[in-house]
Amino acid sequence: MSEVKVSVIIPVYNGAKVISQAIDSALNQDVPLEVIVIDDCSSDDIDDVMASYKNDPRVRFEKNESNSGVAKTRNRGVAMSGAEYVAFLDADDIWREGKLKKQIAAMEAQNAVLSSTGRELMDASGKTTGRVIPIIERIEYKDILKHNMLSTSAVVVKREVMQKYPMEHDDSHEDYITWMKIIKEYGFAIGIDEPFLMYRLSEGSKSGNKFKSARMTYKAYRYAGLGIYSSLIHFITYAFNGVKKYYG
Repeated sequence: MSEVKVSVIIPVYNGAKVISQAIDSALNQDVPLEVIVIDDCSSDDIDDVMASYKNDPRVRFEKNESNSGVAKTRNRGVAMSGAEYVAFLDADDIWREGKLKKQIAAMEAQNAVLSSTGRELMDASGKTTGRVIPIIERIEYKDILKHNMLSTSAVVVKREVMQKYPMEHDDSHEDYITWMKIIKEYGFAIGIDEPFLMYRLSEGSKSGNKFKSARMTYKAYRYAGLGIYSSLIHFITYAFNGVKKYYG
Protein backbone atom coordinates (compact mmCIF):
# COMPACT_ATOMS: atom_id res chain seq x y z
CA MET A 1 0.00 0.00 0.00
CA SER A 2 2.64 2.51 -1.11
CA GLU A 3 -0.03 5.18 -1.69
CA VAL A 4 -1.01 5.23 1.98
CA LYS A 5 -0.73 8.73 3.47
CA VAL A 6 -1.79 7.98 7.05
CA SER A 7 -1.59 4.97 9.33
CA VAL A 8 -4.42 5.02 11.87
CA ILE A 9 -3.34 3.16 14.99
CA ILE A 10 -6.08 1.72 17.19
CA PRO A 11 -5.01 -0.15 20.35
CA VAL A 12 -7.80 -2.22 21.83
CA TYR A 13 -8.33 -4.06 25.09
CA ASN A 14 -11.80 -5.55 25.63
CA GLY A 15 -13.32 -2.99 23.30
CA ALA A 16 -15.33 -5.32 21.07
CA LYS A 17 -18.61 -3.52 21.78
CA VAL A 18 -17.43 -0.14 20.54
CA ILE A 19 -14.48 -0.61 18.18
CA SER A 20 -16.55 -0.92 14.98
CA GLN A 21 -17.64 2.70 15.34
CA ALA A 22 -14.01 3.78 15.66
CA ILE A 23 -12.82 1.74 12.67
CA ASP A 24 -15.71 2.86 10.46
CA SER A 25 -15.11 6.51 11.33
CA ALA A 26 -11.48 6.08 10.25
CA LEU A 27 -12.39 4.32 7.01
CA ASN A 28 -14.80 7.17 6.19
CA GLN A 29 -11.93 9.68 6.11
CA ASP A 30 -11.19 11.03 2.63
CA VAL A 31 -7.42 10.42 2.57
CA PRO A 32 -5.49 7.27 1.56
CA LEU A 33 -4.97 5.34 4.77
CA GLU A 34 -4.56 2.07 6.55
CA VAL A 35 -6.06 1.12 9.90
CA ILE A 36 -3.79 -0.86 12.22
CA VAL A 37 -5.77 -2.48 15.03
CA ILE A 38 -3.64 -4.09 17.75
CA ASP A 39 -5.30 -6.28 20.35
CA ASP A 40 -3.58 -6.12 23.73
CA CYS A 41 -4.73 -9.60 24.89
CA SER A 42 -8.46 -8.95 25.13
CA SER A 43 -10.75 -11.53 26.71
CA ASP A 44 -13.90 -10.51 24.82
CA ASP A 45 -15.04 -11.43 21.30
CA ILE A 46 -12.78 -8.98 19.46
CA ASP A 47 -11.79 -11.69 16.96
CA ASP A 48 -15.41 -12.05 15.82
CA VAL A 49 -15.78 -8.29 15.40
CA MET A 50 -12.56 -7.98 13.42
CA ALA A 51 -13.53 -10.88 11.15
CA SER A 52 -16.02 -8.55 9.46
CA TYR A 53 -13.09 -6.45 8.18
CA LYS A 54 -10.95 -9.33 6.89
CA ASN A 55 -11.75 -8.55 3.25
CA ASP A 56 -10.90 -4.85 3.54
CA PRO A 57 -7.24 -4.41 2.53
CA ARG A 58 -7.08 -1.13 4.44
CA VAL A 59 -7.51 -2.89 7.79
CA ARG A 60 -4.70 -4.79 9.52
CA PHE A 61 -5.36 -6.77 12.69
CA GLU A 62 -2.48 -7.77 14.94
CA LYS A 63 -2.21 -9.24 18.43
CA ASN A 64 0.30 -8.65 21.20
CA GLU A 65 1.81 -11.83 22.58
CA SER A 66 1.38 -10.49 26.11
CA ASN A 67 -0.49 -7.59 27.67
CA SER A 68 1.83 -4.65 26.96
CA GLY A 69 -0.16 -1.53 27.84
CA VAL A 70 -1.31 1.28 25.60
CA ALA A 71 2.06 3.04 25.20
CA LYS A 72 3.95 0.00 23.89
CA THR A 73 0.96 -0.99 21.77
CA ARG A 74 0.85 2.41 20.08
CA ASN A 75 4.62 2.29 19.58
CA ARG A 76 4.26 -1.09 17.90
CA GLY A 77 1.71 0.43 15.54
CA VAL A 78 4.11 3.25 14.67
CA ALA A 79 6.84 0.69 13.95
CA MET A 80 4.48 -1.18 11.60
CA SER A 81 3.56 1.99 9.71
CA GLY A 82 5.12 2.94 6.41
CA ALA A 83 3.03 6.07 5.93
CA GLU A 84 4.13 9.69 6.13
CA TYR A 85 1.77 10.40 9.01
CA VAL A 86 0.36 8.43 11.92
CA ALA A 87 -2.91 9.17 13.67
CA PHE A 88 -4.05 7.68 16.95
CA LEU A 89 -7.61 6.61 17.67
CA ASP A 90 -8.75 4.87 20.84
CA ALA A 91 -11.18 2.00 20.36
CA ASP A 92 -14.04 3.81 22.11
CA ASP A 93 -13.70 7.16 20.31
CA ILE A 94 -15.15 8.33 16.98
CA TRP A 95 -13.97 10.73 14.27
CA ARG A 96 -16.15 13.03 12.24
CA GLU A 97 -15.69 13.11 8.47
CA GLY A 98 -13.02 15.40 7.08
CA LYS A 99 -10.77 15.28 10.15
CA LEU A 100 -7.58 13.88 8.64
CA LYS A 101 -7.81 15.85 5.39
CA LYS A 102 -8.11 19.16 7.22
CA GLN A 103 -5.28 18.38 9.63
CA ILE A 104 -2.85 17.25 6.97
CA ALA A 105 -3.61 20.27 4.77
CA ALA A 106 -2.94 22.60 7.71
CA MET A 107 0.27 20.79 8.66
CA GLU A 108 1.63 20.92 5.13
CA ALA A 109 0.71 24.59 4.73
CA GLN A 110 2.45 25.55 7.99
CA ASN A 111 5.30 23.03 7.89
CA ALA A 112 4.16 21.49 11.18
CA VAL A 113 4.91 18.00 12.47
CA LEU A 114 1.99 17.71 14.90
CA SER A 115 -1.66 18.72 14.98
CA SER A 116 -4.78 18.10 17.02
CA THR A 117 -8.44 19.08 16.93
CA GLY A 118 -11.18 20.12 19.29
CA ARG A 119 -13.44 17.44 20.74
CA GLU A 120 -17.00 16.83 21.84
CA LEU A 121 -17.56 14.72 24.94
CA MET A 122 -19.77 11.63 24.96
CA ASP A 123 -20.92 9.67 27.99
CA ALA A 124 -20.05 5.99 28.39
CA SER A 125 -23.05 4.96 26.27
CA GLY A 126 -21.96 7.13 23.35
CA LYS A 127 -24.53 9.88 23.89
CA THR A 128 -23.21 13.39 23.47
CA THR A 129 -23.02 15.51 26.61
CA GLY A 130 -23.18 18.71 24.59
CA ARG A 131 -19.82 19.75 26.04
CA VAL A 132 -17.21 20.83 23.46
CA ILE A 133 -13.55 21.26 24.41
CA PRO A 134 -11.91 23.88 22.15
CA ILE A 135 -8.26 24.10 21.19
CA ILE A 136 -6.07 27.08 20.37
CA GLU A 137 -4.79 27.41 16.81
CA ARG A 138 -1.07 27.50 17.64
CA ILE A 139 0.22 25.47 20.57
CA GLU A 140 3.68 26.40 21.80
CA TYR A 141 5.77 24.84 24.57
CA LYS A 142 4.57 27.35 27.17
CA ASP A 143 0.99 26.40 26.30
CA ILE A 144 1.40 22.63 26.51
CA LEU A 145 3.09 23.00 29.91
CA LYS A 146 -0.07 24.63 31.30
CA HIS A 147 -2.29 21.67 30.43
CA ASN A 148 -2.53 18.86 27.90
CA MET A 149 -4.89 20.28 25.33
CA LEU A 150 -4.03 17.52 22.83
CA SER A 151 -6.34 14.53 23.07
CA THR A 152 -4.46 11.51 21.69
CA SER A 153 -7.38 10.39 19.56
CA ALA A 154 -7.29 13.82 17.87
CA VAL A 155 -3.57 13.83 17.08
CA VAL A 156 -1.86 13.48 13.71
CA VAL A 157 1.94 13.44 13.75
CA LYS A 158 4.76 12.84 11.30
CA ARG A 159 5.78 9.19 11.59
CA GLU A 160 9.51 9.96 11.71
CA VAL A 161 8.91 12.33 14.62
CA MET A 162 6.86 9.74 16.48
CA GLN A 163 9.66 7.23 15.99
CA LYS A 164 12.06 9.70 17.57
CA TYR A 165 9.79 10.29 20.56
CA PRO A 166 7.94 7.02 21.34
CA MET A 167 5.44 6.88 24.16
CA GLU A 168 6.98 5.77 27.44
CA HIS A 169 6.07 5.51 31.14
CA ASP A 170 2.69 3.81 31.40
CA ASP A 171 2.62 4.85 35.07
CA SER A 172 2.10 8.41 33.90
CA HIS A 173 0.40 10.25 31.02
CA GLU A 174 2.63 8.77 28.33
CA ASP A 175 1.00 10.76 25.54
CA TYR A 176 1.44 14.10 27.34
CA ILE A 177 5.14 13.42 27.87
CA THR A 178 5.59 12.79 24.14
CA TRP A 179 3.68 15.92 23.09
CA MET A 180 5.77 18.08 25.45
CA LYS A 181 9.01 16.70 24.03
CA ILE A 182 7.92 17.13 20.41
CA ILE A 183 6.65 20.69 20.83
CA LYS A 184 9.76 21.67 22.78
CA GLU A 185 11.97 20.59 19.85
CA TYR A 186 9.83 21.65 16.90
CA GLY A 187 8.43 24.85 18.38
CA PHE A 188 4.70 24.46 17.93
CA ALA A 189 1.75 22.26 17.04
CA ILE A 190 -1.38 23.19 15.10
CA GLY A 191 -4.83 23.23 16.64
CA ILE A 192 -7.94 22.81 14.47
CA ASP A 193 -10.68 24.33 16.60
CA GLU A 194 -13.48 22.09 15.39
CA PRO A 195 -14.85 19.07 17.32
CA PHE A 196 -13.74 16.45 14.81
CA LEU A 197 -13.26 14.00 17.69
CA MET A 198 -16.12 12.45 19.64
CA TYR A 199 -14.42 11.54 22.91
CA ARG A 200 -16.01 8.94 25.19
CA LEU A 201 -15.81 9.55 28.92
CA SER A 202 -15.13 6.46 31.00
CA GLU A 203 -14.51 6.01 34.70
CA GLY A 204 -12.37 3.01 33.84
CA SER A 205 -9.82 5.12 32.00
CA LYS A 206 -6.43 6.04 33.41
CA SER A 207 -7.68 9.58 33.96
CA GLY A 208 -10.99 8.56 35.51
CA ASN A 209 -9.64 8.81 39.06
CA LYS A 210 -8.77 12.49 39.38
CA PHE A 211 -6.39 12.06 42.29
CA LYS A 212 -4.53 9.31 40.45
CA SER A 213 -4.48 11.46 37.33
CA ALA A 214 -3.00 14.34 39.30
CA ARG A 215 -0.12 12.17 40.49
CA MET A 216 0.48 10.97 36.94
CA THR A 217 0.54 14.55 35.67
CA TYR A 218 3.27 15.51 38.12
CA LYS A 219 5.23 12.43 37.03
CA ALA A 220 4.77 13.48 33.39
CA TYR A 221 6.50 16.80 34.05
CA ARG A 222 9.38 15.02 35.76
CA TYR A 223 9.70 12.43 32.96
CA ALA A 224 9.68 15.28 30.42
CA GLY A 225 12.78 16.72 32.10
CA LEU A 226 11.37 19.50 34.29
CA GLY A 227 12.86 20.11 37.75
CA ILE A 228 10.93 19.63 40.98
CA TYR A 229 10.08 23.32 41.46
CA SER A 230 9.12 23.87 37.83
CA SER A 231 7.01 20.68 37.87
CA LEU A 232 5.10 21.90 40.94
CA ILE A 233 4.42 25.33 39.46
CA HIS A 234 3.17 23.89 36.17
CA PHE A 235 1.14 21.25 37.99
CA ILE A 236 -0.81 23.96 39.85
CA THR A 237 -1.61 25.64 36.53
CA TYR A 238 -2.51 22.26 35.04
CA ALA A 239 -4.95 21.52 37.88
CA PHE A 240 -6.66 24.90 37.49
CA ASN A 241 -7.06 24.47 33.73
CA GLY A 242 -8.33 20.92 34.19
CA VAL A 243 -11.17 22.07 36.43
CA LYS A 244 -11.99 24.89 34.04
CA LYS A 245 -11.93 22.57 31.01
CA TYR A 246 -14.35 19.95 32.29
CA TYR A 247 -16.56 21.97 34.62
CA GLY A 248 -16.56 25.37 32.93
